[in-house]
Amino acid sequence: MSASRVQGIVERAEDLCRDLRLESVRRWKEQNGGLAIGFMPIWAPRELLRAQGCLPVGIMGGGEDVEIIKGDAFYQSYICHLPRSTIELALGGSLDVLDGMIFPAICDVIRNLSGIWKLRFPERLAYYFDSPQDFDPQIGGAFLRRELEEFSHALVQRGARPLETEALRESLAAYNANRARVQALYQLRRDEPWKVPTWELYLLQRAGLVAPVEEHDRMLDEYLAAIRADESRRPLDQARVVLTGSFCEQPPLGLIKTLERAGCYIVDDDFIQVGRWFKNPASLDGDPLDNLVNAFLRDSLESPTRYEEQGNKGEELVRRVADSRAEGVLFCTPSFCDPALLDQPMAVRAIEASGTPWTAFKYAENNGQFQVIREQAGTFADSIKLFSEALSP
Repeated sequence: MSASRVQGIVERAEDLCRDLRLESVRRWKEQNGGLAIGFMPIWAPRELLRAQGCLPVGIMGGGEDVEIIKGDAFYQSYICHLPRSTIELALGGSLDVLDGMIFPAICDVIRNLSGIWKLRFPERLAYYFDSPQDFDPQIGGAFLRRELEEFSHALVQRGARPLETEALRESLAAYNANRARVQALYQLRRDEPWKVPTWELYLLQRAGLVAPVEEHDRMLDEYLAAIRADESRRPLDQARVVLTGSFCEQPPLGLIKTLERAGCYIVDDDFIQVGRWFKNPASLDGDPLDNLVNAFLRDSLESPTRYEEQGNKGEELVRRVADSRAEGVLFCTPSFCDPALLDQPMAVRAIEASGTPWTAFKYAENNGQFQVIREQAGTFADSIKLFSEALSP
């Protein structure tokens, strides 16, 4: 019975992920009358959007479900797949339900996508959100607060509610609770990865990009209760690995399943970072807008989109490997992703210095064939197991 409950929850999450025309968002707008604001991957001020009566909607491209035709006219062939599939969805009407889009400061390609959006959809809000790279509260903090205030004003001009202190405080609390649920599942997978297959956890996170936070909370609670009651899942002799590099363009679901079938327990990953961007709960005391700013400055995940001193690159990855008791690292990076690929050599250097085995491969969101990656990952997992057994007394 518990196994069927888990299956039903995961299928519901996958339906939300594959709803490229955002029908669930359309229903939310009909029921609530608020604005639906899309955002590109990585961080977005979802707390502020919710406080002003808006639904934050994560846009992760079309994956393997969209054939790129019009989108290829906007970008060169050596550009990552995500922006091309996103503009394909927009030109085909799939994103018409959105009242605006946020384009965080990820890379030059996303900056250019914000310009394309303004030209092609001048009636909708297109906001390039330029996050700071100086984390001094008097400099980067002042800059980020002003950016948030200007964005809030732009939302009001489009019909959103004005930002109120208590509404923002309540929204911070709501997303604190949601992150705690996600982190609890990440911890359970770290401790007992056979109970929480990564492909299921991935779908649950993707569903949270389009569902209201309260609905996502219920889904996470139902899943956690179901897997704890499911006694059919048993541990396997698989290699524990950290998967890193897929911070923006997300891998196809088939790739994640392939890695797990190849003998890898993924015990930590970079998927859907917006749902875990703050490592700890944002403070609810004092000015909530200042608290949101301070959480971004002082408590964010390490990311290729955030400045780090060159000598520090890779240190957090080494800590994640140790904390998760991983036996190896998979560098899984989108093709042509400049931020991730430029960071990778420094991360590899840190991993090698720690004595941790690693391997690397690239993907695109529309990949459909994974045999080569399966063989590579399987060989890597086997070598870890053989090596560790050879060293054991």
